[in-house]
Amino acid sequence: MPDFNITIDLTTLLLLVLLALAIGGLVLVRTRAPLPATGDSQTLQLRLQAYERLVLLAERISLPHLISRLNSPSSTADEMKALLIESIKQEFDYNSTQQLYVSATAWEAIRNLKEQNILLINQVAASLGWQATGAMLNKKLLELLLAQQDKPLDDIVKAVLNEEAKRLMR
Repeated sequence: MPDFNITIDLTTLLLLVLLALAIGGLVLVRTRAPLPATGDSQTLQLRLQAYERLVLLAERISLPHLISRLNSPSSTADEMKALLIESIKQEFDYNSTQQLYVSATAWEAIRNLKEQNILLINQVAASLGWQATGAMLNKKLLELLLAQQDKPLDDIVKAVLNEEAKRLMR
């Protein structure tokens, strides 16, 4: 077989990429169906269902509910940490398409709840000794949540979602 040595300078490569993007954008614009009007009842129904799903997501990734659902007394703290974080990520990923139907504020609130819960789990797990059990991690997380003076973030997120959904129904 002949050996083809093809070299492309940076300018040519950038032009090819821009051309491909332009063609792709043109195809997308020409084949894309028009979006329904904002006041359309079908669109309103989709948006309300998205808010409903995100309220359920906020509930499912709240630490007390996660701990009660996933409690595994025989696991190590590291195993429990991984189980809690993986569950949060799966729930979030499963519902990520709902961001298409809700406000940027609502989606940001959900994303912040996910990130805050993962951060809290990691911090508490890191503060425990290497021989800590999953039960010890869960207990420490719940104690920390109970000691909070402020309203839990998952309650704040659910309140934001509820308020936005109610505004849509007016």
